[in-house]
Amino acid sequence: MGIQERKEREKEDMRRLILEAARKLFLEQGYEKTSIRNIADAIEYSPGTIYLYYKDKNELLFALHEEAFLKMMQQLITVTHISDPFERLIEMGHQYIKYAIENPELYDLMFIMQAPMETLACRDEIWEDGLKSFGLLKLVIEDCVKAGYFKETNIEIMAMTIWAYMHGLVTIYLKNRMSMFKDDQQLERIQESFQLFIKMIKTSL
Repeated sequence: MGIQERKEREKEDMRRLILEAARKLFLEQGYEKTSIRNIADAIEYSPGTIYLYYKDKNELLFALHEEAFLKMMQQLITVTHISDPFERLIEMGHQYIKYAIENPELYDLMFIMQAPMETLACRDEIWEDGLKSFGLLKLVIEDCVKAGYFKETNIEIMAMTIWAYMHGLVTIYLKNRMSMFKDDQQLERIQESFQLFIKMIKTSL
């Protein structure tokens, strides 16, 4: 490995170290209560070191946010090879559930924490990452309409309705609200609920 390659690797390792510490603190303490100094203390470096890589706390948050959405999108697009659009939609739902369950902290950062949206509002920007994933869902639903699976033609409302259900389903699991059932069947309940939802949208939309 050459000197330049080693330097680039060291920079990437440092970025990863900073991001992991920031992610942990944002979720544990909250975005507002976490400072650059807190993050620096967590990795045992000076605040100045962090500023060499990220200009402020907002930039750190968005780096985490974008990374989480990129990971989810990579998982969702694995369904594109499925020719039947309704089967593609079903598999997309399975992948969404899988991503949320396997990456609960990232899901929290993406869809539950208020801080990313507040920061966007302050910067007068739109939620680009959310629009991209929502757009992917809309494309699959549009294909379902063209194939005759759905009579409803308001693609955006259909997509919002499906996303609202999926988000609610995984959130009550991630936030331990299913513990009220007092059994060890939480993941089975998720799948059974999802299958029922699939039947409902197939017959009612």
